Amino acid sequence: MKKYDIVVLGSGPGGYVAAIRCAQLGMKTALIERYPTLGGTCLNVGCIPSKALLDSSEHFYNAKHNFDDHGIKAQKIELDWPRMRQRKDEVVRQTCDGLIYLMKKNKINVLNGHGTFKDKNTITVKDKANAKQTVNTKYTIIATGSKPSSITGVNCDKKRIITSTEALSMREVPQNLIVIGGGVIGLELGSVFKRLGSNVKIVEYLDRLVSGMDISLGKEIQRILKKQGIEFFLNHSVQKAVVSGKSVEVTAKNKKDKEVKFKGDYCLVSVGRSPYTDNLGLQKLGVNVDDQGRIKVNENLETSIPGIYAIGDVIKGAMLAHKAEEEGVFVAEKIAGQKPHINYKSIPEVLYTWPEAASVGFTEEELKAENYNYSSGSFPFKALGRARVSMDTEGFVKVLADKETDEVLGIHIVGARAADLIAEAVVALEYRASSEDIARMSHAHPTYAEAIKEAMLDATGKRSLHN
Repeated sequence: MKKYDIVVLGSGPGGYVAAIRCAQLGMKTALIERYPTLGGTCLNVGCIPSKALLDSSEHFYNAKHNFDDHGIKAQKIELDWPRMRQRKDEVVRQTCDGLIYLMKKNKINVLNGHGTFKDKNTITVKDKANAKQTVNTKYTIIATGSKPSSITGVNCDKKRIITSTEALSMREVPQNLIVIGGGVIGLELGSVFKRLGSNVKIVEYLDRLVSGMDISLGKEIQRILKKQGIEFFLNHSVQKAVVSGKSVEVTAKNKKDKEVKFKGDYCLVSVGRSPYTDNLGLQKLGVNVDDQGRIKVNENLETSIPGIYAIGDVIKGAMLAHKAEEEGVFVAEKIAGQKPHINYKSIPEVLYTWPEAASVGFTEEELKAENYNYSSGSFPFKALGRARVSMDTEGFVKVLADKETDEVLGIHIVGARAADLIAEAVVALEYRASSEDIARMSHAHPTYAEAIKEAMLDATGKRSLHN
């Protein structure tokens, strides 16, 4: 039996980062992965392939619709869907291959197979050929991620009623795509196929999109994507989805309890994700879970069994790759006796439509619910020289700050490169900057980042300079 200081279950962003940090801190480390490639959902069937298709489809859309305005005459623009999928696969392979290099570089032993606890210090690993090996460990980090969820009345056959996994490898571009769910996954993949020529209808149970973000972002994204041709049906509760030949019929009820039917050739179910903890032996160990199947942890991310930790999608909180990474580093450093910290309010959420949306800190709804005395500032992208140059004038930056101290409490962005701009917002929150602090810093001109400076000026009450 091989002995390790620490074993990590799952090689997604949380798991592989945790393993690397453990190894860097001098621990003998093993990483157990049940699938043939490393990287988990994010690298294989999530973040990386979806962003590859988002970028490719945006190039295609711009070539067809925007090149003319730039003085570029492009004739017979055609979609090569197999090549676009191939490029996506190449990006995924390169990224996953990079993980193999990192494991070797950090002397991490990778064990292929499904890991199950025999006891708190012993894990059995069974590979596809049912061959077993047993390892002993002082500590374990559970980082097994999540899988797509569904809803009552909707059975994902993975052919016509599909999840995000199948959507990323479809053999054809749908003519009519029904998307159940107006969250990040539904909007991103809906955007991909709308750009490629699909008629896209998004059916959402709530009265808003991307409910985890500030409500102003959801409204703005809905307005912009509606202009791009996506149809939205909010306040619609899906009752069932039925496949008939090469078509799908989705039945929903609107807020007036009236039945509404949607027909398409494919239906994408994107209603969230559930923890992936099947057959880990948690019940036998006595690891506590909540009513949603998430593993309960304390402030150190340790489970009810000392020495066993859990991170990422299997515990409470936003299901974000970068959240899992932060938690992986946190646990590794805790075990090593260091004093790390995580400020969950400083972990940003990003939507990779175009324009992008990004949010960090408190939303305005949260501040109102707490009767917080706050000020608000904003600045539209249409007033930016850089945005006019690139023809990306949709969106805005919104800043929320403490009315008395001027401390930045939240920053919410819809606009070009919002995913990158939000990093400045995270720095502001982590260092508890005031809006005046950021407003007085020089921002290069012309850049999209100037919108943050201007919104900060507005939040101070001094008014922005260019609007």
